[in-house]
Amino acid sequence: MTTKDLCNSYLAALNSADLAAVQAMFPPDGIVVSPLYGEQNAHAFYAALFADTNQSETTLLNVFDTSDDGAKVALHFQYVWTLNGGKVVRFECVDVFELTEDRQQFKKLTIIYDTAHLRADFDQVRTQ
Repeated sequence: MTTKDLCNSYLAALNSADLAAVQAMFPPDGIVVSPLYGEQNAHAFYAALFADTNQSETTLLNVFDTSDDGAKVALHFQYVWTLNGGKVVRFECVDVFELTEDRQQFKKLTIIYDTAHLRADFDQVRTQ
């Protein structure tokens, strides 16, 4: 699988809330660093994210190969996130992926976006 295929599969799995497919894209010790969820194991992160999500829709804007050796890639996309409480939030997001040595999985993901306009809604869903 090419890096482009892996990235497209990631967004498709995110949009369809396919937990098994997303988790398969990370090794068991994969890490996600998220502005809302903090740093945690990737498999646990996606389980929590999908538990808090009613629907996700992504629109890819740009793909950046961020390293000379092809070990990193960044996706810039529009994210429309419907929280379990029904609140819809829209924002641009950049996901920076570090690939495994064989470039077939993501070993680390750092998610970058401004949480100011959605923090209160997110906190409300998490406490329900």
